[in-house]
Amino acid sequence: MRFVLAIVAFFVAAVMIAFGIAQRTVLLAPDSVSMATTVSGGDAYVVIGSKTLALHPGLQKVQVSGGAKTSMIALGREADVAAWIEGEPYSSIGVDKKSGDLASTRVASTSEATGESPASDDATAAPAVVEPTNPLGSDLWLDEFTGTTSASAELSVPSGYSLLVASDGKNPAPTRVSITWPLDNSTPWAGPLIVGGLLVLLLGFASYLWAIWHMRRKRRPRRNMPKGPRMPRIPRPKTIKEITPSTGRRAIGKSSRVVAVPIVLVGALALSGCSSDFWPSFDGASSPTASTTPTPAVTTDAQADPDLKPPAVTVPQLERIIRKIAVLTGEADKALDSTKLATRFAGPALALREANYKVRTTLPDYAAPDAIPAGPVELAVPQQTDAWPRVVMTVLQNKDDPTTKPTALVLEQESPRANYFVRYAVSLAADAVIPGMAPARIGSPVVAPDSEFTLLPPNKVAPAYADIMMKGDASEWFKYFDTATDPFLKQVGVDSKNNRRANLPATASIDFSNAVGSGRTLALATNDSGAIVTVNINETETVKPTDGGTVSPQNAAKAYSGVENSAKGITQTFGDQVLFYVPPAGSKDTIRMLGFAQGIISASEVP
Repeated sequence: MRFVLAIVAFFVAAVMIAFGIAQRTVLLAPDSVSMATTVSGGDAYVVIGSKTLALHPGLQKVQVSGGAKTSMIALGREADVAAWIEGEPYSSIGVDKKSGDLASTRVASTSEATGESPASDDATAAPAVVEPTNPLGSDLWLDEFTGTTSASAELSVPSGYSLLVASDGKNPAPTRVSITWPLDNSTPWAGPLIVGGLLVLLLGFASYLWAIWHMRRKRRPRRNMPKGPRMPRIPRPKTIKEITPSTGRRAIGKSSRVVAVPIVLVGALALSGCSSDFWPSFDGASSPTASTTPTPAVTTDAQADPDLKPPAVTVPQLERIIRKIAVLTGEADKALDSTKLATRFAGPALALREANYKVRTTLPDYAAPDAIPAGPVELAVPQQTDAWPRVVMTVLQNKDDPTTKPTALVLEQESPRANYFVRYAVSLAADAVIPGMAPARIGSPVVAPDSEFTLLPPNKVAPAYADIMMKGDASEWFKYFDTATDPFLKQVGVDSKNNRRANLPATASIDFSNAVGSGRTLALATNDSGAIVTVNINETETVKPTDGGTVSPQNAAKAYSGVENSAKGITQTFGDQVLFYVPPAGSKDTIRMLGFAQGIISASEVP
């Protein structure tokens, strides 16, 4: 019976181990599925929608090649990708209902669909604005992947996002597109079968050894047995040698090899069973290959609530934009290159830096504008919108460099193919406290310039503050502002102007004036229904001789205007960029100045 048990155990162990090994070898399912198609339309863009990418669960590995000298894959919201294409023809990658394979469908341009000529028949019509067509490096994308003759990307694209495949926006896009999805080919019972088979095998060996031991014990002579007649002793032939077990080195080596085979097999099988693919999971965690976590993370609350508009940018997207701006600004500041600067700056921020470059060309020791740190992003406040223009406010502070001031930037993107431009760049005040803002994954709505839901409408903040700069506590708006802790007002307020007037010689006079600048007032809502408002104010100083003599401009005014002496007088204008917190209407709080930047923007002789 013991031998029967050993034989059954050997058989069961062999079946279990063989079936466990077969699950990881001959019976192993493929670890991925691939689909490919060829694009033949010759269009500049190819779009792969989220439905196509979600044909199978898990990460998608997208590869494009063929035809193009440069290849790129850009990840963006489906609406943003459509806005970039903007009515141009493109090829859409979908699934053929008959074959089940990927297929390319050409989508005609707007002019092709309507049959209208893109050219205007009106010879006097203004020429169309030509926007950049190369999608590489656009701020619109959450991520992009590039290559020379081919490009590949491995990511998990959630619903509502798509991929744009292109070369340079002018030449045809890559013609070969393939998508690979990983499959869960784990065999959770292979490990238990192999290990269980080994245990049963050991049990069989134990049963076999027990059976042999029991059989030998039964064959031993028993004690107190009756003695029978002795058999005659038969002499052993001398020619026959006694056969004894080998005890030499050869015998030991032979037996070791016999034992080593199962030991090596058992060790190899045990080690192979250590993989997580060999064992069942009881914690409910999904396989790594079937992970549906977006890469990079692009999930926003707008996906959960269709009525909630998405934020203009994600934090990783904003960080990438800021790094580009910081590098370009550093190069432009060093080379005094206004042309390069104009590719990323506009409005008041551009005017201040351009004037600074002009002054430093003649006056090298003149202070440069505050550097823009490359990060980290301490605060990101994107506008909650799916249209253009789009506004983003961010606060940057490089804590590793104590010489770099905390900087607030207000960026604006005019159209899908335009990059974000810096319209305001201000240094925060030492005691500035930014009010609570919506999380970056949600975004903040823009407050209308004439909104009555704030203590002052955003479009009235600049003229009110300008009036206080000229009149002080005599201004009707004085009570709305926290003037006691405002460091900028101490530099440009009434007391400062009176001191400047008093320090002029008797042979000259000075007049002050100011006005709201041409920079657009931008306001983003705070959590308490207030607003963060950025404004532009231009201050003008005019110095004239009073005794028929001349006046001599100094420092920046002299360097900018190029005038040594003037009998008419000198006019110089300073551009102010000011960041405010405006409380909600009915609040007992006052408007607080959070940060500012000021610099000369023009100087000339009085006409």
